Amino acid sequence: MSLETGPELLRVENLSKTFEVGGGMFKPRLKLRALQDISFSIHEGETLGIVGESGCGKSTLGRCILQLLHPEEGRVLWLGKDLVSLDAESMRQKRRDLQIIFQDPQASLNPRMTVGEIVEDPLKTLRPELTPAQRRVRVLAMMEAVGLQSEMINRYPHEFSGGQAQRIGIARALITEPKLIVCDEPVSALDVSIQAQILNLLSELKDQFGLTLVFISHNLSVVRHVSDRILVLYLGRMVELASGDDLYDDPKHPYTKALLTAVPIADPRRARLRNIDALSGEIPSPINPPSGCTFRTRCRFAIGLCAEKRPLLETAGDGRLVACHRWREIDAMPGMEPSPGRN
Repeated sequence: MSLETGPELLRVENLSKTFEVGGGMFKPRLKLRALQDISFSIHEGETLGIVGESGCGKSTLGRCILQLLHPEEGRVLWLGKDLVSLDAESMRQKRRDLQIIFQDPQASLNPRMTVGEIVEDPLKTLRPELTPAQRRVRVLAMMEAVGLQSEMINRYPHEFSGGQAQRIGIARALITEPKLIVCDEPVSALDVSIQAQILNLLSELKDQFGLTLVFISHNLSVVRHVSDRILVLYLGRMVELASGDDLYDDPKHPYTKALLTAVPIADPRRARLRNIDALSGEIPSPINPPSGCTFRTRCRFAIGLCAEKRPLLETAGDGRLVACHRWREIDAMPGMEPSPGRN
């Protein structure tokens, strides 16, 4: 798959986001560094996967892209226009092009609204020029596109399964004909068999509507199924960015290598052949992260330099970035060649 399938739609530059947590009568509020100095771009027709463990900042990044959360530093450029600097009304006008699919399909749907009302609601806000009859035609067409029958239009969310509820959420996101959709762990709450159906549906809709996707997940096997490029986050920082094939066939960062170890392989012979580099320990607190490389406390390749200096992203091939002091040394170590189990 091409890394640049069309012109640049979105550019994130040096994005940082901090939350204040804790505190009390005699205790100061603490700063939780959710994102630090994130930069990347997304091109038309591309799917960018964002992966990492829980708490690494994936969902926060998705919400900052859509300005559902306001970053303290950095820019989010949509077709060259900085979304961070827009006022509320100007940003509302951009919502037509920028939509989101949430993780929990049932929790994201208003239980007091029918399916038809849920899917139609964005049109009332973002397409006020449409008549009720025109909106209904669009709603019925979109329900059919996501695999829902037209007679379901007057039912309520509790009458649907998890997979059907996520189809409703997808229809709601697509109804405004957006250019980019952030998919925030859209299949993690679903059974495995239903996950495959939703992933296939998203792929079909991407081709049908010419969508660009940001696909957030902690499941690397799911991300590989849908992504052109993959961005790996650890404790709010980018550690690797590469094409899907390059990342899976030859990961450079020790954290990426460890994440891939957790991906199951059905063939026992291939599973035995792959390099084992499992994660150890718990992810550190983002309130008090380690000095230097934040992954060093869990990395078996860490040396003194890793505690003293934060590694910067550097080029590691065509369009590939990695933030590790020792990635070249690690690549050259015996037993560190690409594993047959990752192909």
